[in-house]
Amino acid sequence: MTAFRTTRDVRSTPEGLLWEPSARWVRGRRGEVTVVDSRHPVLVWEPDVPVPLYAFPRDEVREDLLRPARNPPTGTHTGSRIFYDLELDGELLANAAWTFPSADLAGHIAFEWFGRVGRGLDHWYEEEEEIFVHPRDPHKRVDALASARHVRVEIEGTLVADTVRPVLLFETALPTRFYIPREDVRLELFVPTAHHTACPYKGTADYWSLRGDAAVPPNIVWSYPDPLPAVAPIRNLLAFYNEAVDITVDDEPQARPVTPFTKSLEHQKRN
Repeated sequence: MTAFRTTRDVRSTPEGLLWEPSARWVRGRRGEVTVVDSRHPVLVWEPDVPVPLYAFPRDEVREDLLRPARNPPTGTHTGSRIFYDLELDGELLANAAWTFPSADLAGHIAFEWFGRVGRGLDHWYEEEEEIFVHPRDPHKRVDALASARHVRVEIEGTLVADTVRPVLLFETALPTRFYIPREDVRLELFVPTAHHTACPYKGTADYWSLRGDAAVPPNIVWSYPDPLPAVAPIRNLLAFYNEAVDITVDDEPQARPVTPFTKSLEHQKRN
């Protein structure tokens, strides 16, 4: 009998990879074809990559669909040298899979996810739940809590939101995000955009930009119309990038945090 793991069991390799066994049943599909069906996956963190990916024992992968890569991107994925093209229904997906160079992960194959490079598997499941973008980190937590704090948001001195009924979203390694009911946001100051992002913890977000020519980044406001169940309280509420607006909580101005988004937002700022 295989025991379900309940404690952290992260291991390291000489190449700088971190990995740990997972107790989740994981399947990966391309279209209607199941390419991976694994009850013994491992989570792998590559150096300087903040999100994990899965690698799978070879006997839980449809190796009959894999071909030695015609043009392998040797050296990517922490020095990997063995890559595979995926051949399916007459379509050849270049470099869709690879093996890591570490002896610790010998006998395992990893796959690209569709959307990251456009050539991977396009549907992934943990147990019976479909997951998106990348595997969820089991050591990362996201909590959405209703609050009675008084939150005000200003952009270049203009009040754009004022509420005493926000939902605060606490996410490991990111600043607290303040989700505000639409009725408490001056939405007439913003225009919806075609921009969307996907998050494995929250779902798919819609975006708005500020009208006019203020020197702020586009897509500064977002909302999740159909969030994942774990963060259901943020449904249809609006959030602002703390990094680019002025937020006051209970009359206390909040410092603008420095996050992985800061540099990108500064680059996108309209001049």
